[in-house]
This record gives sequence, C-alpha cells and structure tokens, in this order.
Amino acid sequence: MEKAGMKTNGSPSKIESLLSSSSGYSNYRGILNWCVVMLVLSNARLFLENIIKYGILVDPIQVVSLFLKDPYSWPAACLIIGREPLSVICYCRTGTISKTTGLILHILNLTSMLILSSATALTVTSMTPVGGVISLGVYTVLFLKLYSYQDTNRWCREIRQAKAKKMTRSFSCKSSNGSAAHTHVSYPGNLTHRDMYYFVFAPTLCYQLNFPRSPRIRKRFLMRRLLEMLFLMQLLVGLIQQWMVPTIQNSMKPFQEMDFSRMVERLLKLAVPNHLIWLIFFYWFFHSSLNFVAEMLQFGDREFYRDWWNSETVTYFWANWNIPVHKWCLRHFYKPMLRNGVNKFLAQTAVFLASAFFHEYLVSVPLKMFRLWAFMGMMAQVPLAWFVGRFLNGNYGNAAMWISLIIGQPIAVLMYVHDYYIIHHVNTT
Repeated sequence: MEKAGMKTNGSPSKIESLLSSSSGYSNYRGILNWCVVMLVLSNARLFLENIIKYGILVDPIQVVSLFLKDPYSWPAACLIIGREPLSVICYCRTGTISKTTGLILHILNLTSMLILSSATALTVTSMTPVGGVISLGVYTVLFLKLYSYQDTNRWCREIRQAKAKKMTRSFSCKSSNGSAAHTHVSYPGNLTHRDMYYFVFAPTLCYQLNFPRSPRIRKRFLMRRLLEMLFLMQLLVGLIQQWMVPTIQNSMKPFQEMDFSRMVERLLKLAVPNHLIWLIFFYWFFHSSLNFVAEMLQFGDREFYRDWWNSETVTYFWANWNIPVHKWCLRHFYKPMLRNGVNKFLAQTAVFLASAFFHEYLVSVPLKMFRLWAFMGMMAQVPLAWFVGRFLNGNYGNAAMWISLIIGQPIAVLMYVHDYYIIHHVNTT
C-alpha cells in the first residue's frame, strides 16, 4: 500500500498546504459556517446591548402615526385610490381618436400623474412622509406601466400598418400551458379594460399582449408567501424602532458639531442595522410580496431578481437586483437611444440620470425638502462602475459592491435625517 507523502517508488512527493492557492483545495464550508456563527454572535451582542441601554422601544401605536396624522384624514389612501380613473384615460381603442390626439392625451396623462401626486404630497399638511413615499411609489409604478402600455401598442400598430393587412380583433388561439381560461390575443384585440387592468396589477413594468400564465393557484405556496409578508413586516418595523431610530437620534449631535471621528463611528454603527433591514426588505418585497401577487394573478414570469449578490461589477448589480425596472429601462429607454445613434456610455449615463431623478423624487417630495443626496448617490454610481470595472476583478469587485451597499446607504440616510431634523426641529425652535 502507498503511504501518505510517498510515491510507489519510495521517493517523497510534494504536498502543498491546504490554504495555499496552488493546493487546489476549495472546500471552505467550515470556515463559512464559522463566519456565519461569528456574525450571529456579534449582532446578538449588539442587539442585547441595545435592549439593556434603551429598553423595549417597539410601539405598534407609533407605527400607525407614521401613516396617519389625523385618523379622520387619509390623504395617501385617497391619492392611491384616485389613480384608477387616471389609468382609464390611457385606454383608447384604435380608430376612436387620431394618433396626434392620443399622443397628446398620453403625455398629459403621464405628466399629470407625477405633478398631481407631488402637489398633493407637498401641500396637504396631513400627509406623512411614509404615506407620501407609498403614494408616490404607486404613481411612479403606474407611470412606468402606462408608458410601456402605450409604447408596446404603438409598436404593434406600426407592425400592423407595415404589413398592410387586417389582424383579428378576437382571441386567436389557446395558450401554450393548455388552460382554456388563458388564450392568446393579437393586436388590437388586447385593447380592453380587462387586459389593461390585469397589467396594472401584474408584478411587471413591461407590457406584453400575452403574458406567461401558470395553470392554477397553489394555495400552500400562497399561504407561505402571505405568512412571510406578515412576519417580515413586523420584523422590519421592530428593527427600525428598536435599532435604527436610537442610532440615528444619537448621530445628530456629532453631525451638528462636525466631529468627524464620531460621525464615522455613528456611520459604521448605523451600517449594520441599515444593511440588515435592506436585505430583509429585499426578500419581503421581491420574493414574498411579488410572488404573492403573481400567484394570485397566475402570472408566470417570476424572474424578479437574479444573483446580484455575486456581482463582480457595479453594472451587474444594478442590472440584476431589480429585474422589472431593469427590463423597463432596457426596453423603453436604453435600446431606443442606441437605435437613435447614442453611444453606450451616454445611454448608460442617461439611464442612471433617470433613476437618480426618481430616487430623489421619492425621497425629497415626501420629506418636503430638496437636498439631492439620493440624486448624487445614484450619479456617483457612474464613476464607481467605471472604476470597479476597470481596476477591480473577481472577489475584489464583489467586495467593492458590498462596501458601496453597506456604507453608501447609511450615508444618505444620515444626510436626510440630519437636514430633516434641522428644518423641522432646530429652525422651528
């Protein structure tokens, strides 16, 4: 029998240490488990320290006050409900109005949605910042959906006119999943209220005449997603009240005194709960909530995210963590610019510019102050993406992505909270 470290001819063989890169060893599962255990223990100590220092801060009544100032005034809910009549305006059957009139009505409709929601959030005093973010978020989603709805039907109309032949206005054939309830439809047979409202509530931003459909609603799957939504929402609220709010409150004095070392310490202390809450929110929204809605509507395309956690570049992260928005930008913004002769870098910069606008729109308007921190944070992704893509590869690029997420977000949070505190508390006193 051949002994360890010896060849059959008796001469010793060369053996590399396991941690050497030349050893070819790659099973580090135990070290990964150790990292997880250390992470859990470290955060458990921080959470216990928080409980000892501040006590139990979770207050369900305070959560209600985040959405309502006056129990008899529900401006955010009224604003969201008011979106339904606006979406009906976009429904125009071919031949009812002229192309120019339809385009004007479409532009007025989209513009009025952003202006009306902003004006309401800025002028109605009973509108809370949280209520404003939710209502403006709903209007932003509807804005993107109706833009895609009009754009896609315009493409269908142009193809139909180019072929110079009449296409059926009725359902043509059954869908590939074999369900008699789901049938393929061709333009302009899709121009119905039912089709448009299905798209409005579907978990996608890009309109299609025929969406992939699941054959049935899986009740167990639906209940799991519902329980996840309820549990994670309570967990998010508890972590924000118990962990983030005290840390943010204690950060105001170092920022006012411009104590740089204390500011950095507060920033790093906030980074842990902020990032944990962001990860939980990602799972709650992109996995639990969107899958719940998709299952209810038997919506078949469940690709709401890809493996963004393995991103080795900043551009890969932004292209894979929010697939519905990425597909919309690619289909209705980025590719049309390339077809019009715009080079790739300018097109990518324009996409980040539009994203920066909507990020700032969803933060500054509800807070009733304009500081452009979110806008500058998004635009900073352009040089960061260039730097990481050019100088950092593999694990170094992935580490740069994680650092930008863990550190970048709490910087913006502290900036907005500091300015909001100065405007609404210091200046008023």
